[in-house]
Amino acid sequence: MGLGGVSIWQLLIVLVIVILLFGTKKLRSLGGDLGSAIKNFKQSVREGEDSVNDDDAAINHEQTASNQHASEKDTHSNN
Repeated sequence: MGLGGVSIWQLLIVLVIVILLFGTKKLRSLGGDLGSAIKNFKQSVREGEDSVNDDDAAINHEQTASNQHASEKDTHSNN
């Protein structure tokens, strides 16, 4: 028994059938397309995380500035 009840022989038979149906050139190009799609997806995720981090930093900066402004306003009104 192999992975989840599938033996190695069953996997090899499926692999042979797929190669016969699609051919090695088609599978090679499909693999290249899949690889570039994964690469682009990872790059987009990284850019999205960077954007979120930049947005969080900007929000924190705005909150800090408004808190400082509010505390200065309270200090002046108490005098």
